[in-house]
Amino acid sequence: MSWRTALAALAGVFLLAAASDPAERLPDPAQEARARALMQDVRCLVCQNESIDDSEAELAKDLRKIVREQVAAGKSDDEIKQFLTDRYGQFVLLRPAFDPANLVLWIAPFVVVGFGLLLLIGRLRNRQADAELSQAEEERLAKLSEDGPA
Repeated sequence: MSWRTALAALAGVFLLAAASDPAERLPDPAQEARARALMQDVRCLVCQNESIDDSEAELAKDLRKIVREQVAAGKSDDEIKQFLTDRYGQFVLLRPAFDPANLVLWIAPFVVVGFGLLLLIGRLRNRQADAELSQAEEERLAKLSEDGPA
């Protein structure tokens, strides 16, 4: 076995061990895999930028337990997500559904970028207008260039 293979295997063991406590895992590997896939789509409400699968927060641990219980009870993925959104709102999903209730969340980034582009274009136009010399400035420049270097 090469050192690269050994290092990859060791990293895999550490990642698997860090991902979840063996006592929390479901006995059926297919159910556990499905639960883990669902956990990747659920936001940790404490960390907010991590899934509950990646988070070490106590609330994330509780949410992982709820997801596993729902999977073990035979609920579908949509039913589990609906249960979580009913309880915590759309914010609990890392990829919220596109619906009228959260339309602003989907459109706001485009509005902000569009406003920024309009502001940038306006500033560039003003900058070009300011680059033109007034009549007095042109006369002064002509006089300075006639006098030559001091």
